Amino acid sequence: MSDSIKRVAVIGSGYWGKNLVRNFHALGALAMVCDKNEAILGAFEQQYPGLETCMALADVLSHDAVDGVVIATPAETHYALAREVLLAGKHLFVEKPLVLDEREGRELIALAEEKKRILMVGHLLHYHPAFLRLKELVASGALGKINYIYSHRLNLGKIRREENILWSFAPHDISMILSLAGEMPEQVFAIGGNYLHKKIADVTTTHLNFPSGLKAHVFVSWLHPFKEQKLVVVGEKKMAVFDDTLPWAEKLALYPHEIRWEKNVPVPAKAAPEAVVLPESEPLRLECEHFLTCMATGRTPTTDGREGLRVLEVLNASQACLDGCKPAAAPAPAAKEKDYFVHGTAVVDAGASIGAGAKIWHFSHVLSGSTVGKRTNVGQNVVIGPDVSVGEGCKIQNNVSVYKGVTLEDDVFCGPSMVFTNIFNPRAHIPRMAELRETLVRKGATLGANCTIVCGNTVGRHAFVGAGSVVTHDVPDHALVVGNPARRIGWMCTCGEKLPVGLVCEKCGEAYEEGPFGLAPKA
Repeated sequence: MSDSIKRVAVIGSGYWGKNLVRNFHALGALAMVCDKNEAILGAFEQQYPGLETCMALADVLSHDAVDGVVIATPAETHYALAREVLLAGKHLFVEKPLVLDEREGRELIALAEEKKRILMVGHLLHYHPAFLRLKELVASGALGKINYIYSHRLNLGKIRREENILWSFAPHDISMILSLAGEMPEQVFAIGGNYLHKKIADVTTTHLNFPSGLKAHVFVSWLHPFKEQKLVVVGEKKMAVFDDTLPWAEKLALYPHEIRWEKNVPVPAKAAPEAVVLPESEPLRLECEHFLTCMATGRTPTTDGREGLRVLEVLNASQACLDGCKPAAAPAPAAKEKDYFVHGTAVVDAGASIGAGAKIWHFSHVLSGSTVGKRTNVGQNVVIGPDVSVGEGCKIQNNVSVYKGVTLEDDVFCGPSMVFTNIFNPRAHIPRMAELRETLVRKGATLGANCTIVCGNTVGRHAFVGAGSVVTHDVPDHALVVGNPARRIGWMCTCGEKLPVGLVCEKCGEAYEEGPFGLAPKA
């Protein structure tokens, strides 16, 4: 290997990262692989003898042989990792999307400029020979004025839970459309459908209107009977189709169709498609080579941080519509009179839903994507969300945080200052939201003051967790648990009274019997 070749470390070597590892190794530029999975690292060590591996970011950043870092981890980890990489003076290649927050994207761009380091975003199709040729054809005027662009990226394939279909599939298509348009849209509107999970879109269509009059749409889905990856560009002279599912010789075709006016009637004149000859080369290899070239020469990447930020802005505008916005051109609907109470010091984010009769008291915050059910009472200094479901008739007392991953069914009581968690082994310097463990509190359960519910557990129906207890295992229905760790010391009636040995409530007369999930009312 030439001494002039820059060397990189790949962080995250799973579903997509392993392809980056393969290509950078083939280019003689792979210095190290970093992953939290020891089994994956062991497999790479066998596949690539002599390859250095590690499990800590610090080992990558302190390695003198590492000139650049490639991040292929979940999107929510990108900002924290990317910032550390740039602060350490390394060049950076981060897979799409750049980050999730536009402010963080701008911060990374400024930091890369300050450190005089390359910041490149993995919008792979910019390096596909078919798209490179398509850009040339559009720029040369061979297609005439571009009127309309649409893309379909559809499959019955890998369904993710850390992101919806918009963020998983659409960045590539939005990136290509913005490149061909040469301008940013002035209107963005998106609609979607959630079929497998109530909070994660499986199908979306995004519509873009540009100042020049160009219009575009992006249709993405992972609930489709067959694979389709197609970009169609409609020009006044010709139409182009980039179909990445076809054999190499057929991936890009031109259709010299035209519309002729005969007696004031438009008549379509169809012509046979013309296949465009393309050099055969793996797009990912070309992308990896481009990063190495940019590191070596200081050249600005085709898909630099600013290009990644433009795509992020369109993604966020699309997501805002999925979360409940209306088309920009439509008049705003009349404000609906609130049938719930929010104190003046409390904050309810856009995208949160509050049920009729609910009350949100002083200094509390309900984050976007969260639902608070009817008649629920949220006390002072409470945080709910993001993306949390709180049922109807719940009472959440002061100083409680209901984090992402926690679900409260109806009529749950959360005592003052009780604690939920959602990460089992947190570290301040290691992002772990991808390892979130869900907690479910079933209908009618009571969580006493200052108790702690360790994540990943279920508290059963009408169970009672004593004040100050620490729950480390599932709690059965109607169980009374106390202590650290919490242990069962009895059974509780639905009415809140402790049951005697005979399991017949002395206050309300309800009789119970033991079942597979704890107690259940006797038939």
